[in-house]
Amino acid sequence: MATTNDLKNGTVLRIDGQLWTVVEFQHVKPGKGGAFVRTKLKNVLSGKVVDRTFNAGLKVETANVDKRDMQYLYKDGTDFVFMDTDTYDQLNISETVVGDVSHFLLENQNALVATNEGVPLYVELPPSVTLLVTYTEPGLQGDRSSAGTKPATLETGYEIQVPLFLESNTKVKVDTRDGSYLGRVND
Repeated sequence: MATTNDLKNGTVLRIDGQLWTVVEFQHVKPGKGGAFVRTKLKNVLSGKVVDRTFNAGLKVETANVDKRDMQYLYKDGTDFVFMDTDTYDQLNISETVVGDVSHFLLENQNALVATNEGVPLYVELPPSVTLLVTYTEPGLQGDRSSAGTKPATLETGYEIQVPLFLESNTKVKVDTRDGSYLGRVND
């Protein structure tokens, strides 16, 4: 248990049996009346974002979320198999929990896996990853401006938009939050 005065970004609360992460919070002390805390909460499982206001000093139940660095091993049917790099224990995580992270996940890649009482909540990658472009239409000579983009398929099978001058077998940096092209990577 904690009070609303202890809230900070990233804190996980248990409200009505569901887990919510504090995305934003603001302590407000109006001229009249009591102080309160205005928060923006994100449901850990569904991703739904809601605004919620709490009275200052109100007791709220915090949830213990265990975040571990794990290595992605392989896909088994609809599950992704991860291995704890410390204990070598394997954990099967359903593709609904992995979500969009699967677009940027390669075998033997490390990821942060958050669990609550042994139940996987979400998988988190670094803000950007380096992936190989396996196919894109050939670029034309003179297409050096950033004016246009074209589709490119990554080694994970996911398709992103890249500048016209990019060619197949080029390593690129990709933003894992929105799938945007960040730049070319030279070996």
